[in-house]
Amino acid sequence: MYADQGTIRKILTESGDTWAVVGLSSNRARAAYGVAEVLQRFGKRVVPVHPKAETVHGEQGYPSLDAIPFPVDVVDVFVNSDLAGPVADEAATIGAKAVWFQLGVVDEAAYERTRAAGLDMVMDRCPAIEIPRLG
Repeated sequence: MYADQGTIRKILTESGDTWAVVGLSSNRARAAYGVAEVLQRFGKRVVPVHPKAETVHGEQGYPSLDAIPFPVDVVDVFVNSDLAGPVADEAATIGAKAVWFQLGVVDEAAYERTRAAGLDMVMDRCPAIEIPRLG
């Protein structure tokens, strides 16, 4: 319901190539680090968003979405479900086209708000798993 194949394909192939990854730091043990690496391999520009604002995978990090000085197409969310809703709201505020909540990140109210704001959204899925399936 929150991740139909048409929306997954649209976000991965049509929504744009600049992905802000919220929760991405230089910690190689975190899932966000590996997923960001896969996204880069598939041609996405990965922008780290983390309070530390670290450079990760060669890209300058920012402490928040609104601190990024250029347009963001997709916001990929690697924070706990109880923190994810405000991130989705901020994605709409900055003009992103889509929001992607990672595996285990679920907030149905945020999904409804984000869709009502006109953004595409996928919830409880991983783009690093989905993008190779596109063929």
